Amino acid sequence: MTAPAATHSPAAAPAPTAALAGKFLVAGLVGLALTAAGFFLAHDSAGVALSYLVGISYWSAVVIGMLMLVLIHHIFDAGWSVVIRRQFEHGLAAFPWLFVLFLPLLASAWLKPGLIWPWMDLSHELHGGHTVGTDPLYLKKASFLNVKMFTAMTVGFFAVWIWLSARLRKASFTQDADGDKKWTFMSRKTAAFGIPLNALALTFAAIYWMKSLEYHWFSTMYGVWFFSNCIRAALAFGVVITVWLYQRGDYKGIYNTNQFHCLTALAFAFVVFWAYITFSQYFLIWNANVPEETFWYNIRESGDWWWIGMLLLFGHFFVPFLFWLVYRNKATRAPALKISLWIAAIILVDICYNVLPALKDHHGVPQPFFSVNLLWVLTSVVGIGGICGWAYLRSFARTKLIPIRDPRIVESLTYHEATAP
Repeated sequence: MTAPAATHSPAAAPAPTAALAGKFLVAGLVGLALTAAGFFLAHDSAGVALSYLVGISYWSAVVIGMLMLVLIHHIFDAGWSVVIRRQFEHGLAAFPWLFVLFLPLLASAWLKPGLIWPWMDLSHELHGGHTVGTDPLYLKKASFLNVKMFTAMTVGFFAVWIWLSARLRKASFTQDADGDKKWTFMSRKTAAFGIPLNALALTFAAIYWMKSLEYHWFSTMYGVWFFSNCIRAALAFGVVITVWLYQRGDYKGIYNTNQFHCLTALAFAFVVFWAYITFSQYFLIWNANVPEETFWYNIRESGDWWWIGMLLLFGHFFVPFLFWLVYRNKATRAPALKISLWIAAIILVDICYNVLPALKDHHGVPQPFFSVNLLWVLTSVVGIGGICGWAYLRSFARTKLIPIRDPRIVESLTYHEATAP
């Protein structure tokens, strides 16, 4: 069977994507430059630094989700997703750049301890008059929460992600050339140990980068919450990328309605999963009524943060849930694209909701959501996102559109859903 993708040569991609890649790179550099200028010139450098943490956490979540989806594809030996998998593999090219972009945060941890994560500065004064160094709750966690451990763990997270991505990309791209099935088995083995490794890495990354901003807080659901956002973000951008490729003409004759419906149905499933995890966390903390846990929600139920919480409740769950219930919305590209962009934006708001309230005044009240920090969030997201988009397009231009010699490529190209109307 000959499909348009089978003749998609590596030389065919750079012409239509080189200019776009350049635009992403310029946008990324401009966004990063503006964020850096804000850090050195703005009055509140901590606000700029935390906004940058929002940006790096957001795009890391997108790429971590893509990695997990590729691993899940291989562990289940899925057929329908073969033609989509390559786009997620291209997204993994952003991991080395994300590590480079995280280095300023590591530098700040050593040069200006306490600027972002208060527990890094033992003399940091907490609400109530005592310091981090005399705080019993910190002393119990000191072996885990210290700058050396934070640095080593962060480097370890990226090492795991870059290594797993390199193995998966090498196996997939090399198979295009030689068609050897050993690369499929290599990917399957990588998935077998890669899923638990990635699960541990993303869990501890969420705890170190975001949850530890308010280290008094306890939550056993936090890693799973971050995982759900990673998958939802990756699926949202998966819809955006595949619709873009279809509209460009690359995917026409290759990517059919049934494959697209499987992708959006998976996105629908994770809407419910996110709601289950988020409600479980809130309910368990509310029901236990322990001060070390409830304060996290209490400070987010005052001021404009209460409205952000309502936005997450309705915009992160009810809107996409009711939208995806309609089959036409899952099987038609235009409406699916709109809701995917909405979900991608709401996930950013969710990360802001978890990170930015760590900025408090001397009374322990978080700074409002609608503040100048949103400007730095925007510049950070554009800057880091521009670099990630550039990395994706560079990888896209160097390989085939789809894995043309994957053992299940014919099954994927002819995939149909027996129950589809």
